[in-house]
Amino acid sequence: LKQVFNKDKTFRPKRKFEPGTQRFELHKRAQASLNSGVDLKAAVQLPSGEDQNDWVAVHVVDFFNRINLIYGTICEFCTERTCPVMSGGPKYEYRWQDDLKYKKPTALPAPQYMNLLMDWIEVQINNEHIFPTIVGKCEEE
Repeated sequence: LKQVFNKDKTFRPKRKFEPGTQRFELHKRAQASLNSGVDLKAAVQLPSGEDQNDWVAVHVVDFFNRINLIYGTICEFCTERTCPVMSGGPKYEYRWQDDLKYKKPTALPAPQYMNLLMDWIEVQINNEHIFPTIVGKCEEE
């Protein structure tokens, strides 16, 4: 269990919404909908009077947190030796390109690819221009 929570691994702490904020309330509503066994289409519909960007942001962050937990439970079984390629089955191979260190699509072992991917997503989520934490504030303003 200690390895799962190792900071050098891809597990990251959950991104939280401040209690008392509109995003916190949206997150609670989303959690209640998803955990109540209701129709998924209805669960993800934009609540009346809510900002679409805030609603989408809440779901993106929640999805990231869930994927992070899932990956954290399996990452010890997928090593560079056991998972030398990041693939989606026998037909698809994912290659990493970030225009910084990897200028061209580069084949990487799955754990390395996942570390880069999770780091990239976390940077996007923490970017105030993409995911502002002040409710109702977006890039166009």
